[in-house]
Amino acid sequence: MSHTKFPSLDPAAHLARVRARAPLVHNITNLVAMNTMANVLLAIGASPAMVHAREEAAEFTAIADALTVNIGTLSPHWVDAMIEAAEAARLTGKPWVLDPVAVGATAYRRETGARLLERLPTVIRGNASEIIALEARGARGAGGRGVDSSDPAEAAEQAAIGLARRLGCVVAVTGEVDLVTDGRHLTYVHGGHPLMPRVTTLGCSLTGVVAAFLVGAEDPFEATVAALACYAAAGELAGEAARGPGSFAVAFLDALHALDGDTLRGRLRLEMTDAT
Repeated sequence: MSHTKFPSLDPAAHLARVRARAPLVHNITNLVAMNTMANVLLAIGASPAMVHAREEAAEFTAIADALTVNIGTLSPHWVDAMIEAAEAARLTGKPWVLDPVAVGATAYRRETGARLLERLPTVIRGNASEIIALEARGARGAGGRGVDSSDPAEAAEQAAIGLARRLGCVVAVTGEVDLVTDGRHLTYVHGGHPLMPRVTTLGCSLTGVVAAFLVGAEDPFEATVAALACYAAAGELAGEAARGPGSFAVAFLDALHALDGDTLRGRLRLEMTDAT
């Protein structure tokens, strides 16, 4: 698949930058995801922190290199911390990634998602139903069945492009095939493995990897594509060794840790075009 439209895109170079820099990623994530997310970030070469108290979340954002906000397990105190941390990231110019888990499911999630969008995330990473719900601007019942997507990534193509253009951000829609757009460019990332959705919070953990790849990157769109390409390659490698979800989870961490530039380039499968 062609790289001619984006000759500067080299995911292996982005991976090398992450490992050389070991960025500190501040994650306000859900209760289920914390352990997996920390291990995934360590495996890729970043440094994770889970700081969610309102009293210190904004202050810690100013110390960290990047922020992620995941709305999977909401409570009022955590929502306050998310808003203040996202505002701190905006004011200090730190990249931050929004993971709008099940954002269309309840009024509380729709309200929280809208408040976070006002803080202008650098990247939004979600499944197709979540992106459709966000672009629907709070329409009740728009997209999703709890945390699961009821739509393939390509079904959210126009919603993702519209959201990216409206907010001036990058939108990554993950599924069997991933989609990334900044409103001008559009890339489909192939790879991964069918066992990935059978291991809880691997998607949440990808949000942290995207944040790590944003640190020091000149182009958030290219950095996001690179992060998803690394994840897809590691998923393929893990699937070749795994016998089921349990062994896949271990093999995936090992594959992320062992992933090198040559292996990544050999497994890279991108479809790249202009957004219309």
